[in-house]
Amino acid sequence: MKIALVGASGQAGSRILAELVRRGHHVTAIGRNPGAVAAGPLVTPVKGDVNDMSGLAALLRGHDAVVTSVRFIDSDPQVLIGAVRASGVKRYFVVGGAGSLETAPGQTLLDSPQFPEIYRAEASKGADFLKALRAVDDLEWTYLSPSALFVAGERTGKFRLGGDQLLANADGSRISFEDYAIAAVDELETPAHVRARFTVGY
Repeated sequence: MKIALVGASGQAGSRILAELVRRGHHVTAIGRNPGAVAAGPLVTPVKGDVNDMSGLAALLRGHDAVVTSVRFIDSDPQVLIGAVRASGVKRYFVVGGAGSLETAPGQTLLDSPQFPEIYRAEASKGADFLKALRAVDDLEWTYLSPSALFVAGERTGKFRLGGDQLLANADGSRISFEDYAIAAVDELETPAHVRARFTVGY
């Protein structure tokens, strides 16, 4: 496939880029600093601005799918969704947040009194992004939430998938960027959660 990846130099984005290349997909790596991404036979770094709807739409045009892996507080869901719509690309994959996942019926991780204040603004914006996507019926969108701890680690290929509930085991709620990337590219290759949110964890 030909994938447009916005935010390809970030923690999650760089792992998704590596996973896409590992599987032979062509990637247009879009970011503020394209020099942070190494060009290669399958990778074309391009400068782009997530807040420039028309400029971004022009960069996205002609791809099979768009992936955005950007900080929610630095972007606007309506601008990103609008850019994807204007590009004519139907498949849209969003690297989501964990804050909107349910820890009990009617209760989200964000509602927890233990939720770290340092992450609250970003997590709240992530929940707003998911809400905006759920009103979209003209794109084949997917929002993949990581577990509570989203960290550098190993590429094991051993993880669980879930829906709207936070996944946890005896060691807590965690997923590596590397294994998240596997779940993300699996979904791009074989869509199983179209117009839906799902989650991945150990």
